[in-house]
Amino acid sequence: MTQVCVLGVPVKRRPLALIATGAALCAAVATGMPAASADDSTPTPIYLNPHYSPVERAADLVGRLTLAEKAQQMNSNIAPAIPRLGVASWGWWNEASHGVAAITNSTSNPPPATNTTSYPVDLAMGSTWNPDLVHKVASAIGDEAREVMPNNTENLDFYSPTVNLGRDPRWGRNDETWSEDPTLTADLAGQYVNGLQGQDENGRLPKSANGYLKAVATLKHFAANNSEFNRRTGTSDMDQRTLREYYTAQFRNIIESSNPGSIMSSYNRVNGVPAAASVQLMDTLARQTWGFGGYFTSDCDAVYEIQGGHHWQPPGASAPLDQYGRTAYAITAGEDLDCNGGYHDASNYGNTVPDAVAKHITTQTGVFNENDVDVSLVRLFSARIQTGEFDQEGRVPWVRDARARLGGTTWVNSDANKAVTQTPERIALAQQAAEQSLVLLKNSPAAGAKDGLLPLKVPAKGSYKVAVMGAYANPSPLFLGGYATYEGPSGVAKQVNPYQGIKAAIQKLNPDATVDYYPGVTGSTLNTIDDASVAAADKYDVVVVIAGTNSSNSREDVDRTTLALPGAQASLISQVAARNPHTIAYMETVGQIDTNSFQSQVPAMLWSSYNGQEQGAALADVLLGNTDPSGRLPFTWYKDQSQIPAIGDYGIRPTSTSHGRTYMYFNGDVTYPFGYGLSYTKFTYSNLKVEKKVDANGTVHATAKVTNHGDTRGTTVPQLYVSTPFEPAAKERPAQRLEAFQKVDVGPHRSKTVRLTFPASKLAFFDETSNRYVVDPGTYELRLGDSSGDVAAKADIKVDGTLKPSPSVVTAKPAQAGDTAQGIVQRVTFDKGTTIDPQLTVSMKDESVYGYVTKGQSTPLPAGVRVSYRSDDPRVVKIEGDRVIRTVGSGVATVTATVHSNEGAASTTFVVRVP
Repeated sequence: MTQVCVLGVPVKRRPLALIATGAALCAAVATGMPAASADDSTPTPIYLNPHYSPVERAADLVGRLTLAEKAQQMNSNIAPAIPRLGVASWGWWNEASHGVAAITNSTSNPPPATNTTSYPVDLAMGSTWNPDLVHKVASAIGDEAREVMPNNTENLDFYSPTVNLGRDPRWGRNDETWSEDPTLTADLAGQYVNGLQGQDENGRLPKSANGYLKAVATLKHFAANNSEFNRRTGTSDMDQRTLREYYTAQFRNIIESSNPGSIMSSYNRVNGVPAAASVQLMDTLARQTWGFGGYFTSDCDAVYEIQGGHHWQPPGASAPLDQYGRTAYAITAGEDLDCNGGYHDASNYGNTVPDAVAKHITTQTGVFNENDVDVSLVRLFSARIQTGEFDQEGRVPWVRDARARLGGTTWVNSDANKAVTQTPERIALAQQAAEQSLVLLKNSPAAGAKDGLLPLKVPAKGSYKVAVMGAYANPSPLFLGGYATYEGPSGVAKQVNPYQGIKAAIQKLNPDATVDYYPGVTGSTLNTIDDASVAAADKYDVVVVIAGTNSSNSREDVDRTTLALPGAQASLISQVAARNPHTIAYMETVGQIDTNSFQSQVPAMLWSSYNGQEQGAALADVLLGNTDPSGRLPFTWYKDQSQIPAIGDYGIRPTSTSHGRTYMYFNGDVTYPFGYGLSYTKFTYSNLKVEKKVDANGTVHATAKVTNHGDTRGTTVPQLYVSTPFEPAAKERPAQRLEAFQKVDVGPHRSKTVRLTFPASKLAFFDETSNRYVVDPGTYELRLGDSSGDVAAKADIKVDGTLKPSPSVVTAKPAQAGDTAQGIVQRVTFDKGTTIDPQLTVSMKDESVYGYVTKGQSTPLPAGVRVSYRSDDPRVVKIEGDRVIRTVGSGVATVTATVHSNEGAASTTFVVRVP
């Protein structure tokens, strides 16, 4: 992979720009028009000139700021306006996990958005196993974000998606995860990034975007932040193999496929080092190894927690860090933005950076100085420029399109907006997503029947009686999950809860039908069975019991202590099923729940996580067979929570006292395997074909036939797993790994051929001894099935060879002559007439890293590797003899560094500003 550090408008040849100041410049920014002097002879300043790249423009703008102004721009809530330069205030902390949910407007936590469209939460979207659908949903969220953000041009960074893995069902934020598997998570959440940012499904901006991002996505929380009880002060400890293969693999894959604009570091320590100050996580892994080119933000307020929660004393330091030390260590590790809401004290980047610079604090990378601040500011302003904030609005199609959709109205964050952005198209998409998230866990015949209870057979006329029971059956408003929009009366009017959806759908088929609601359980904790509800159960043809969880059971800062359904809900299901054999249990929960007490009593069970504003309409469509249930579990459904290690244990492989975690390593019995889900029709997989041999650098191509043997159209998800049966137990290889899948719709009594491919390099494991990925040579087993517990077909494939030592990612930390002696590691602004040391780092295909890594960790480039340089403006930066980089004149220029080897080449760029 060739690293692309900047997204935006292509660089064109241009004259050296002069500096324009004063009222004309401020007016130009306000109107989106180029600045000019009274005689129209002063060229547009670089930062307002779209013929320059975003990073060049950002470097020019940062060079115009005082140190105090720079510091204030590094706070997320809110970066203040700079009137003399026409820079608007910018709120970085906004939320859009499953719909636009929060909009920063002050220095405190952002208030919720009102009446925006609410789609299923991440875990529900995870059970769709449908990347195409995720892209559509995220694209719609991005469109709505443009409509509701100030002026359609500001506050366009969103702290979404959460891509931490669902490795423990008790985690309080499981509804924010996509799955327990890195591959599935990356394939789905990567499409969320693409959709939100306006990119196609290959991670590229279409021509219609004119080079601008729709919005900026923020992956969170980096890394290994999967327990709430200790999330701000604990340490997630593991070996490097577990860190690389599991807890960070999905971040790597999304960086490589989707170019996310931002990543949020987590609160916790990883192996003793606060993530907000971790050079390994932010710089060595994300930037230098995987090619991340965006900015890092702290969780809110993770920089404070370096001092306040962790009391961290870095190796070699004489005491724990104070407010200036935590700022210096965080920024030099790569933490560009301080999210200064949440658990903060009085200190933040805005009021500590100038003093920290003056103190010349020695950190793990060098001496903290203003050049480190500049590097961070360039990343932050590059992101803003990429959204089109500083350009004529006619150049930015996202602005034009958003205003056209609003039809001349201005959106307001109150119920006065009348839920105008909840369009029929978005409501239909929310319902489609909710339908595909529903997982049919069980569908047995009721007493005396031959076929499964579902789908329901509703007569066209005559008596037909259905009872819908449970505290979650008829609420108003619906519980939509964490980080959800606030729904005022206008928004609630567009919601469909389960009772409403079932009643409307059944009575549409049969106007004579009766659909009644019963509470089932009562009390604030749902601890009391409503005897009248149970007594009425046998008077109905069908009873649907709706059970669930909400934020009182688990949420941010609160893990679950039990997997049991809260209160008496499980007892309600059992008692109703005892009176009526035609009982259906639907569970909408934060994650897995314990079904042992009732699963043998009910013939039909469905599950989803929090399923958005159209959850009732979606449930009704699946119950009635209008939609084939196509959801598949994105996690392992354990038999009992006693099988799971302590939630603070971050190991995933089994030990003498632990069964391990996830379908890859868990060696106990399960209720339902990862990937499981039933359909209303019968599918078979056959004719699995794969080449017998592939090189480690090649691609595995597999084909198979999927046949629908039923009388109705259906949807299934063939899943391709790979195991390493040739390896000894001592190597602790996973039982299997998901490598490819495809959601496919097949007509009745029809077959389709599916093609499943993946790079053979994905078979590599991280070797801690050599600090690189290595593909085990041997004969691998490919398993095709409808879950990790099914093997419908299998084939062997021999893999040999080693990963080629080809350059994959190149990064630079340019410095000028004399910087090393002063402890200066990186800079954007350079003196005229100096030489530049690019301090290149090269990551190879096997993720081995060479060149300048960080202080004390440099490694010579491999033999045979050569480097060439090119300047796009020799009047500013001149390349002498293809090796010496020299500044020669004022302006801004981009230097391209290309690393060549016999196996390939990769490049990076860095910007040089010369005053």
